[in-house]
Amino acid sequence: MRSKNPVFSRRGFSRDNGYAGFNAAPQAGGPAVGTQQGNPYAQGDPYAQPSGNPYAQNPYAQNPYAQQDLQQGAPPQAPVTTGRMTMDDVVLRTASTLGVLVLAAAVAWALLPVDDANIGRSYGIGIGAALIGMVLAFVQSFKRKASPPLILTYAAFEGVFLGVLSSIVDNRIASGAAMQAVLGTMAVSAGVLVAYKAGWIRVNRRFYGFVMAAALGFILLMTVNLLFAVFGGGDGLGFRSGALGVIFGIIGILLGACFLALDFKQVEDGIAYGAPREESWLAAFGLTMTLVWIYVEFLRIIAILNSND
Repeated sequence: MRSKNPVFSRRGFSRDNGYAGFNAAPQAGGPAVGTQQGNPYAQGDPYAQPSGNPYAQNPYAQNPYAQQDLQQGAPPQAPVTTGRMTMDDVVLRTASTLGVLVLAAAVAWALLPVDDANIGRSYGIGIGAALIGMVLAFVQSFKRKASPPLILTYAAFEGVFLGVLSSIVDNRIASGAAMQAVLGTMAVSAGVLVAYKAGWIRVNRRFYGFVMAAALGFILLMTVNLLFAVFGGGDGLGFRSGALGVIFGIIGILLGACFLALDFKQVEDGIAYGAPREESWLAAFGLTMTLVWIYVEFLRIIAILNSND
């Protein structure tokens, strides 16, 4: 199964047939289901030979004494497995990426004032940073391997954009909006993690199909609304302002929560199947994009609610 994050559709996080073995490894909080039990989605370990695992290696290749032991009748000594992705790796890389993003946001907030005399310049810098961050995200998404400098640079530019946007909303629309959006993002993330680990969210092919269909419809509708706003002026079709804006903001947060569950599943599968350690940077990249999505939706809802006061 391919995640909504293009980075998770790379090797180590998906199968060649386009679907990750979602029930190949047991999800935390749920029973193990295998092909022997009639699971139509169980695909087995995508990292095990001969299923085309690019990371699997001959155990004798790293142990020059294994063949000698075998010839002498002794069982070969298995080489020590190193360099595999762990949860600590994912947490560390994600913390590093988010740390750069938060630091860049703080610097942008402090150095780019949003008073009447400077808001135009600051807003322009923020939009420019957002566009650069988007380009960097696409470049990393289509690279075969993770590039930590590229990912951290993306986080820095995304942080500048979020810093300017947050400063505008916090200082000109709703005081304390940025902190409220941060707390909302943290609450959603914690809630999804607890629900996923408890098995209340079952990430399978039906779940994936529903989320992707809903996301596609949401993105298309927002794109149409943006085009009407650009060429027709005003708020376009009104999907991003007023009562409709709040409703679609909530829908956006729910979609972000669903994407977060998909990301958790992809990370869990990568760890269970022995993805290489460098793949943890891709996990951090994907999780960061999802968290940014949720934060921006929260910030939008807060701005709409306070602008109507």
